[in-house]
Amino acid sequence: MKISSSRIDKLNSDEIFVFGSNLEGMHAGGAARIAADKFGAIWGQGVGLQGKCYAIPTMHGGVDAIKPYVDEFITFAKANPQFKFLVTRIGCGIAGFTDKQIAPLFTKALKVENIYLPQSFVNELIEK
Repeated sequence: MKISSSRIDKLNSDEIFVFGSNLEGMHAGGAARIAADKFGAIWGQGVGLQGKCYAIPTMHGGVDAIKPYVDEFITFAKANPQFKFLVTRIGCGIAGFTDKQIAPLFTKALKVENIYLPQSFVNELIEK
């Protein structure tokens, strides 16, 4: 299993920090703040690749509203095998979702070589 660290504070040149954001790109707290402070997240950009990170919006609705953005991310990761995508527990902090709610969105990511998921997501996915 490809597991992302629960504490990411530096990246290798081929690593991308994947974090939960809001559509407005106001990276004020949680992993979004780390992305802005350390990895080049752009204020005002709430989706996609920016600097050494990738934003997945989680603050605009329920799990069904997040799913298309996760699917888009998985497609992007497959198309960019030169990078390792280190996924944080997106949606499980300020957005208020649980691992059990968010992890199933990443089922297809288990088969993608360059996507590393949080241990809590992997645990949820293996239980199913």
